[in-house]
Amino acid sequence: MANEVILQISSKLKDYRKSKGITIQQLADRAQVSKGLISQIENNRTIPSLLVLINLIRSLGVDLNDFFADVEQASESKVIVKRSEEYHPFEKEQSKGFLYRRVMTRNIQNLPTDIVILELAPKATRSFMVKTNAFEYKYVISGQVEYIVGDQRYALKAGDSIFFDANLPHKPLNTGDTTALMLVMYFFKE
Repeated sequence: MANEVILQISSKLKDYRKSKGITIQQLADRAQVSKGLISQIENNRTIPSLLVLINLIRSLGVDLNDFFADVEQASESKVIVKRSEEYHPFEKEQSKGFLYRRVMTRNIQNLPTDIVILELAPKATRSFMVKTNAFEYKYVISGQVEYIVGDQRYALKAGDSIFFDANLPHKPLNTGDTTALMLVMYFFKE
């Protein structure tokens, strides 16, 4: 399954859950999975197995055919051009001051890769650390960002980048007085 499809599916799961007024805990109880797993799936931090996915869709009371009806698979062209107005905004953990825009998702060597632009409002940070089942590459386009990975802190400015195993707990902090802009690449693990 192409990564574009996986990301569409995770967004649809979140949208259906919210539209039905179901909390993450309620869905976890219905599907007999952990609340953390659902959060990771909805926030594109892990890829569910097929059985878990089907169980989640059924637990939402949604027909499988209806759920997958408008899921689109992107073409596998050798040259792809994306215009900035085509970057799709999306939400990861509800973090104030974080604006994600998806540039592109692709399978590279059969591994899902997600490329996004992240804007961090001045002083934006998370109150908690996150983990992602991926390697992450972050390039600071503008602004100043402090990245906490595990128990280490890394000060980054425009032109700097960081690459790390995102299974380590991590979070960014915009240390500047202006919006920080970063190019982010997630290289998901199997």
